[in-house]
Amino acid sequence: MTLTQWNFEQLELGEGARWINGRLVVVDLLAGRVLETRGDVPAPFKEIATLPVPVGAVAPVRDSDELMAAFGTGAGLLNGPQRETFADEGMRVNDAVADPAGRFWVTTTAYDTEPGTGALHRLGSPSPVLKGLTIPNGPAFSHDGRHLYLADSARGVVHRFDVGHGGELGARRVFLHTPHQTPDGMTTDVAGNVWIAFWGASAVRRYRPDGRLDREITLPARQPTSVCLGGPDLARLFITTAKYGLRRPSLHDGAVFAIDVDVPGRPADEWAAVS
Repeated sequence: MTLTQWNFEQLELGEGARWINGRLVVVDLLAGRVLETRGDVPAPFKEIATLPVPVGAVAPVRDSDELMAAFGTGAGLLNGPQRETFADEGMRVNDAVADPAGRFWVTTTAYDTEPGTGALHRLGSPSPVLKGLTIPNGPAFSHDGRHLYLADSARGVVHRFDVGHGGELGARRVFLHTPHQTPDGMTTDVAGNVWIAFWGASAVRRYRPDGRLDREITLPARQPTSVCLGGPDLARLFITTAKYGLRRPSLHDGAVFAIDVDVPGRPADEWAAVS
């Protein structure tokens, strides 16, 4: 299994890797760009949209070619108006994902990353669903939708929540605590393993459902940001990175990487206007 640099455009803050309609879709978060590329062979990005505000991530829309997006301080259809605003001035969206039931979840954080001001929101529901976070990242769901994984990156912790049939959050437990490292975006595979990108550690790691480390992939880029499983067999791990904040970024920082793994995932879940 060989790590491949998928293309050579260096994103400032590559994030939100999602496998949508047979394509890899990513965002350059602070630049407000949404991009796609092929997943079978390395290829340049095609720009889908550029917004005047940050874009955290997108999700496919059921029975439509449109995309639901977290942008600015809220969410709405890409290139359309916000359906809902989650935060005030000084805040921005950070990450987002649809769950298997069709709900759209969005995290927000303060530009100055003031502790405790970050939150988790669910489109169409009273907000926030969860507050008191700092830099909430990588909301990812188990494939049956019964569990949510959520990182508070600044605190080096990943929590696992039980999720009820109506999307309510139940019991919370610490899935992973890495006080000296920074968990960022994540995804799950069909076996229930959790892949997590570690900002500043040049690594992505796979953890078993019980939280035990199963595999580590080392990258030539310093700041991995998000991961997703896609490609022809849904067993290609795509990894976004960032050159944001680096005084001397290399040609790898900000690039997208790919490596074939032994357990597949699923395409990104669709938003279906479920609150």
